[in-house]
Order: sequence, then C-alpha cells, then structure tokens
Amino acid sequence: MFIPTHLLLLLSLLAGVGEACARPRPVPDRLVVLTFDDAVLTHATYVAPLLRKYGFGATFFVCEFREPPFVDKTKYMSWAQIRQLHRWGFEIGSHTLTHRHVNKMTESELTAELDSLESRCRANHITRPVTFAYPGYDTSPRALPVLRTKGYQLARTGGDRPYDLATDDPLLVPSYTTLATNRSQILEALKQAKNGRIVVLTIHGVPDLAHDWVTTPPALFEEYLKYLHDNHYRVVALRDVVRYLPTPPKPAVATP
Repeated sequence: MFIPTHLLLLLSLLAGVGEACARPRPVPDRLVVLTFDDAVLTHATYVAPLLRKYGFGATFFVCEFREPPFVDKTKYMSWAQIRQLHRWGFEIGSHTLTHRHVNKMTESELTAELDSLESRCRANHITRPVTFAYPGYDTSPRALPVLRTKGYQLARTGGDRPYDLATDDPLLVPSYTTLATNRSQILEALKQAKNGRIVVLTIHGVPDLAHDWVTTPPALFEEYLKYLHDNHYRVVALRDVVRYLPTPPKPAVATP
C-alpha cells in the first residue's frame, strides 16, 4: 500500500512525540516528598494550613486506628477533615483501613483492607488512592503482587535513606522518619536530594496526640518547612514521583 511522503513524515513525528512523552523526566535536585501517617488530628488543624502557606504538596496516608480508637476525635481527623485535605489538593493515600501490618496478613486480608479504605474514600468523594504506606514499615513479598494488581504505583516504607529511582522498586520507597530527637539527621538527609535521588520524609503528628513516641514538635516542623523554602526545594506529594519513574519499573525484593 502506497503512503504519501507527507503522511509518513507526520507519522514519524507523532511516533517521536509519543516516545518523548513516555520517556520519564530526569529527577531534579532538591526534590523532597512529604508524607504524613495515621490521620492524626493535627494534620488538619496545624499541618495543612502551613503547607498551603508555603505552597508545598504532600501525601496524607490515612487509616482508622483501633488503639487509640479512631472515633476519638481529640486525636484523629474526621473523614470530613480528610475530604477537605483532598479538596485543597493534597494527596490521600492508603495506610490500610486499620493499620494492620502486611507481614501479618494473607493476600486476601490485605486486599480486604485496601478495598475497605478505598470504599471510605469513595463514600467521601476522595480520589481512589494510588500510593500506599506500609504500617510499621513492615514489608512482605506477598504484598507486592496485591499492590500491583490493585493499581498502586508507589508504596513507601522506612529505612532512613534516600530513594534512588535507578535501583529502588517504586513499591519499596525508603524514607526518613522525623522525630523530636533527630533534627541533625533530617537536615543532613535533605542534602542527599541530588544526583537522581529523592528524599522522602515520614511525619506523624505535629504533635502526635495518639502516639507520642513518633511526635514531631511544631517548632521543629516549622524549621524544616522554612529550610525547604529558603533553600529552594521542590516539595511534592508521593504521587508526583510517577512522572520520574523508569519504564519498566525495577522488580521488587521485599524483606520477609
């Protein structure tokens, strides 16, 4: 079949555009991801207004804790408050429904936990989560195919090291945990956001009234935000990292 030259040229150009669009973007230096765990009340009352002031993105990994119980609204956000975070443009991610550790569940139990959290989001007109945070940072090889089947694009754990997109699986994204006692570690960690590496911070309550051993003092949190702003960091939600992911993603190897 004869195809005119001008159509061949157009098809070639379109193919080139498609290939360029599919190609991941290079990771910029000073790229930081802020993630907040456990649906703590201060995320709505204190954290989110500060993030909006600075124009920073963030992911809030929500769940319904059993202990202290999620019904205690002196400690946890309501779903109306979580919905407001979504309306403000923050990402709502999954932390399972009840904060169950994935290494203590079967595949079907994990699927049920993910489905239940997604159902809560759907009932509250919140976009279905595409990112996940492992409760207690515990991973399991059997969790990975479940997350992939469910369409999760990135999943965050711990590890206290930068996320290297060239070597780390997107379903095993390492992060640093902010505490009341590790200011120097966090400030030093932020300097590692370069040469293709992204620094992901895990933050609990500011302060955390439900689990005080993972609290971040408000003054320290504000210091971090000011440091990020004054040093021209790009601060995003975990979902925003998708644009930098290599294709195909690296295979995951989870700790049993």
